[in-house]
Amino acid sequence: MSDKLHVYENGTIRVTYDAKRCTHFAACVRGLPQVFDPRKRPWVAPGEATADEIADVVERCPTGALHFHRLDDGGAELPDVENSVLVSSD
Repeated sequence: MSDKLHVYENGTIRVTYDAKRCTHFAACVRGLPQVFDPRKRPWVAPGEATADEIADVVERCPTGALHFHRLDDGGAELPDVENSVLVSSD
């Protein structure tokens, strides 16, 4: 896999995608299928939703493969305050 960070933007938000971190949980695809469509190229179309909607879905990415940077006056992405791990047998 490429080490390249993929960048997609419109005038209000920039979305970055790191394919090496993605586990294909698909929270993005389920959250905004009109923006995140792996069957299309490019697979991220930030012009298909508002910056607020995109930011909300990107923050649900469990691996950190997706991040956003607001180009307008919208709120910045905030990292989790605490990480947690659940250990179980098997």
